[in-house]
This record gives sequence, C-alpha cells and structure tokens, in this order.
Amino acid sequence: MFKKVFSFKKIALYLSVILITYAATTFYFEPYNRAVKAVVYKYGSSGNIVVEIQRRLKAWGYYTGSLDGAYGYGTYLGVKNFQAANGLTADGIAGNRTLTALGINAGQYSEGTAAAAQGGNTQYQSNNNDVTLLSRLINGEARGEPYEGQVAVGAVIMNRVRDPRFPNTVAGVIYQPGAFTAIVDGQINAEIYPSSIKAARDALNGWDPSGGAVFYYNPAKTTNQWIWSRPVIKVIGNHRFCK
Repeated sequence: MFKKVFSFKKIALYLSVILITYAATTFYFEPYNRAVKAVVYKYGSSGNIVVEIQRRLKAWGYYTGSLDGAYGYGTYLGVKNFQAANGLTADGIAGNRTLTALGINAGQYSEGTAAAAQGGNTQYQSNNNDVTLLSRLINGEARGEPYEGQVAVGAVIMNRVRDPRFPNTVAGVIYQPGAFTAIVDGQINAEIYPSSIKAARDALNGWDPSGGAVFYYNPAKTTNQWIWSRPVIKVIGNHRFCK
C-alpha cells in the first residue's frame, strides 16, 4: 500500500514538473513567436506593410498592380522576382531578409495609420529606412575598409541620388540593376557591422570623403575596362573613387 501511494505521488510530481515547464516555456517564447510571425508576409496577407511592399516593388519595376494592401498573385510574383534579382531565396514570401532588402522596418508601419495605408511615409520613417538600406550596402561593399572609406561608399550613393543620371532615391540607386556587387552576390544580407550603420548616418548627414565621386572600384577585383577609364578623385583603402 505504501509503495502504491509513493508511486502515485511520484507520478503526480513528474506531471506537475512537466506542466510547469510547458507553461514557463510557452510564456517565455510566446513574445518571440509572435515577433517572428509578425514579420512574415505571404500570399493572403493584407495590411499596411503589404502596401509598402507593393509601393517599393512598383517603384523598381517588379510590380504593376494597385497599392491595395492585398498580397495576391501579382505581389507574390513581384516579391519572387525581386528576391531572384537580389540574391535572396526566391519563394515569394516577404520575411525578415526580404523586408530588410526592400528597406522596410515592419515596426514603423502602424496598421491603424491612414497615411501608411495609402503607402505614404513620414520623413522620419523614410530617413530611418535609408539608414538601414544604406548601412547594409556599405556593409556588403566595404566592411573591413577604413572607416573613411566606408563613409565614402555611402557618399557615392548620396552623390548618385543628386545626379540626374541616376535614380533620385537611396533605394533606387542601390537596386539599380547591376550597379553594386553586394546586390548581385547577396553580401547586402551579410551580418552587419556597427561601423556600417555609423558610416551610413555620416554619409546621409553630408560627409563626403570621396570628393564628389559617383563611381568606385577595387582594382584587385574588377576587370571592367570602362571603370578603369574613369578619372580617379581619391584612393581610400582598397577603393578608387572616380568621377
């Protein structure tokens, strides 16, 4: 009889431990699970983030539909084509990496904001998106270079934005087809260094160590004869900055 009571108590103790562990684990990881789900957009999704995805895809020629906030087949194809062109897994799903490549910080777009529902941004949101995207481009193209050289790469982007020969937005310049190796080989999605973020902010704030350059190249890595013909303004680290 004693052994049966002891066995029952032992089983009850085990069950209690299992239940407590399950409850604690669920409580601890639930916010993380919600966060992960919150930044995945796919066929059937809707809302302001989808509007912003559509707006950017349309601006870059990957989407031709309306900004209706409905993740339909056209949006799916647009995302898939964008991913294929930029070294991402072409699955048509806008997860963390794809949103980052698009320059979208999902947390900035409130689902209750009428302006966002129309595809509009505040200046703060635009600037913050530019910092994110520019820092990733600098990171992919110039991490390991002297800090001045990292800022100079960012400055080239900003110089192009102001030059009528190039698109007039940071995203437009960065995603111009074939413009930057980091887009082609996927290095724009590499783990980001803090210096790249700081360099992006400095470039956006007007520091231009490149001397007004709109091109740059690493002579040890390029075989493009045209870029070699450009007049060199400055050499910083492994990069030559050109007119």
